[in-house]
Amino acid sequence: MVELLGRNGVFLAGGTVLLENDSNITVDGVNKRLAQANLSAISGSEMEPVNARTKTIAYQILSKHNTGNDGHNLKIRFDALASHDITYVGIVQTARASGLKEFPVPYILTNCHNSLCAVGGTINEDDHVFGLSAAKKYGGVFVPAHQAVIHQYMREMMAGCGKMILGSDSHTRYGALGTMGIGEGGPELVKQLLNRTYDIAYPEIIAVYLEGAPVPGVGPQDVALAIIKAVFQNGFVKNKVLEFVGPGIASLSVDFRNGIDVMTTETTCLSSIWCTDEQVESYYKTHGRPQDYDKLSPGGFAYYDGAIKIDLGKIVPLVALPFHPSNVYSIAELNQHPREILQIVEAEGQRQLENPKLRFTLTDKIISGRLQVDQAVVAGCSGGTFENIYEMAQLVDNSSIGNDEFWLSVYPASQPIYAELVRNGAINKLLTAGVTIRSAFCGPCFGAGDVPANNGLSIRHTTRNFPNREGSKPGNNQIASVALMDARSITATALSGGLLTPATELNYRSSAIAYTFNKQVYDNRVYDGYKKPQPENSLKFGPNIADWPQMIPLPENLLLRVAAVIQDPVTTTDELIPSGETSSYRSNPLKLAEFTLSRKVPEYVERAKFICQLELERRRLLAEGTVNEPYSTQLGSVFVPLVDAGTSDADRIRQIMSETGLGSVIYAVKPGDGSAREQAASCQKVLGGWANIAVEYATKRYRSNLINWGMLPFTMDAGAVNFAVGDYIFIPGIRKLVETGAAEVKATIIGVKGKSPLKLYLTSLSSDEREIILKGCLINYYAQ
Repeated sequence: MVELLGRNGVFLAGGTVLLENDSNITVDGVNKRLAQANLSAISGSEMEPVNARTKTIAYQILSKHNTGNDGHNLKIRFDALASHDITYVGIVQTARASGLKEFPVPYILTNCHNSLCAVGGTINEDDHVFGLSAAKKYGGVFVPAHQAVIHQYMREMMAGCGKMILGSDSHTRYGALGTMGIGEGGPELVKQLLNRTYDIAYPEIIAVYLEGAPVPGVGPQDVALAIIKAVFQNGFVKNKVLEFVGPGIASLSVDFRNGIDVMTTETTCLSSIWCTDEQVESYYKTHGRPQDYDKLSPGGFAYYDGAIKIDLGKIVPLVALPFHPSNVYSIAELNQHPREILQIVEAEGQRQLENPKLRFTLTDKIISGRLQVDQAVVAGCSGGTFENIYEMAQLVDNSSIGNDEFWLSVYPASQPIYAELVRNGAINKLLTAGVTIRSAFCGPCFGAGDVPANNGLSIRHTTRNFPNREGSKPGNNQIASVALMDARSITATALSGGLLTPATELNYRSSAIAYTFNKQVYDNRVYDGYKKPQPENSLKFGPNIADWPQMIPLPENLLLRVAAVIQDPVTTTDELIPSGETSSYRSNPLKLAEFTLSRKVPEYVERAKFICQLELERRRLLAEGTVNEPYSTQLGSVFVPLVDAGTSDADRIRQIMSETGLGSVIYAVKPGDGSAREQAASCQKVLGGWANIAVEYATKRYRSNLINWGMLPFTMDAGAVNFAVGDYIFIPGIRKLVETGAAEVKATIIGVKGKSPLKLYLTSLSSDEREIILKGCLINYYAQ
């Protein structure tokens, strides 16, 4: 079904022949294979990876957008930017504080995350008013609430073959339309708004070789889950670019390709790109933009750093059980062995929740040997596409989803999709069958809509199923969970009254239909101010919109109190800063920070505040010139263990107090999987955080968020943790070490058991990244 090839690299000849790069490969052997496939012979120089690498689509696009002269370290300028209403306020505020005058490229401000305006009174709509005022002042594009989810609008209106788009949402993926999309935290968009660059080492490129065609009943989510299962745990594609090639692409519609592509984020890859063909050309014509099409394909003999080979005909309906998109089983397998599989999932889920007050159960949902689910949702950038919903309508036509506990809601991803589904009768079929139809909204993806009942299980064609991401609040002793499935099998399950059913068990026939795009829907509602800034206009601030607190430069030394130690194999950004209703407070850094790690380590905020208050007291004494006050206070007492000569060495203690900043630090084995949200880092900084310590970082975007907020992205050897919550970590001379680019940092743990050494690493920091950390954050870096 899915095979990983070529850990030493692969070659792709003529877009059809895969050759592994091993010790037995020779020019003569390769040419023999090429002759058998009626392909032209190559020379020895063409087989050199350094030359063949330039033949990939990704290389061509990256080179086109690289403004630097170093082919190993790219400086990328993007063609367009995109944000939604839980990120654009902070981005504009940061850019404004750094000197923003005008949006230099199209910047699309969409409103699809807090569009229900259901939390905190006026604060959500206040953000929308701010967004429109920013679009007018700086020359942006404003997509009002309920018009489109962010990525569907970008597909319909902004993607183009050979383009690159940067979005402040992790699912910024438009590869199937020939566009390399990258999702990052807000500060990376700020850099683009200020005409700076996206700096990254040249990424490795992995070929995703598709052959065959899906069987009826298998959808894009099934293919995506198969890929995620194959590569997530082993890190095969981490921070790399996926390039989709092979004859199997032709068997997939553009909507099908988009559905696979958007889920590549869950593999932890950096970006994606696909070969384009006449179907993509037709897509651009349908959407009134034929000029944005170009045929993209790798050169005759291209080199990739590895390959994922997929026989589409062998993909079966799959389900990703809680609590990760990689926790994948076939639905048939689950139906054959429900108790055995669900017991494994329960045990792992209970361990992951780390909350003895919650009892996570799934086996109690086994009815007559089948798993009974409570609700279903098809929504967002992955589920709410025209083709998914249209096929659902054909399946439920003249049927009913029943009138018991199970229910199903569908969210078309844009108003043009909704309008077309109304026009061709699909919406009427769904409504008649008992399906609830909603507007374009991302809420079910992150816990702001359709929250299940306590102990409920929801099946969803959305993007993620992390713990509590469906909206339950563990602090209130609530637990619910989500399993990810394709819209087709969700419909089959609905027709079975909620008993888990693969669509391949239905008399399934795909019924393709031509799609008509009604651009007038956008023309009548979307504000397009690109290249038409109105600098005389004022930004409109609601009472919840607040500036970032002042952040100081990196001190000479750091004394960090350990505020959390997380031993999970992976820690998601949802766990670092929860989604759901907390998203409504993202325009107020101080209020949002109160939710940091609230579902994972509820004690974190108070622990961080404790040391933060001591740091504020230290700064006050320095500002007043009264650092000579008695050091026997609580503030002074934390510095006493740093002085080997003992407490009598008052002068030395005062010196250390003046040169050493206090703050907090968290340890996690592998933090940062999932969302691009910068607040996973900024909330720690607001509470006085100066660093993370990890064995590795799950994604580049989370590590970048730490750096952009002036936090040190330390790593350490696996299994070397010898500190605990409440211990202090003293890092002398850290400012000098950052200035000089030191890769190894020697620290000292100070705990109840005394002192012990700690070796940390600070690798792969560019000169600009070091400077950002030295200044204390990106805002300070640009201001100075």
